[in-house]
Amino acid sequence: MLAKLTSKNQLTLPKSVTAALGPVEYFDVQAREGQIVLTPVRIQRADAVRAKLAELNLAQPDIDAAVAWARKPASKPAGAAVATVVARRTRARKAA
Repeated sequence: MLAKLTSKNQLTLPKSVTAALGPVEYFDVQAREGQIVLTPVRIQRADAVRAKLAELNLAQPDIDAAVAWARKPASKPAGAAVATVVARRTRARKAA
């Protein structure tokens, strides 16, 4: 089977080839002895998240604390906090 490489370095794989592989979104690409070798890769997104957490040296208590912080209700909406700062600055300018 032939596949044409476009001017944008894109290659369309024949449907019969991709159908034989099943649902694959990513391929590992290598050049070996003048040939292009495509190997299907099934990315586990949860594994990527776990790897990043390990890289950052975050433990479960750190994650629990971050989630608790994110879920706590804000005392004031963000817009209200900005309005308060603007009002204080305006009063300070008028007083000066």
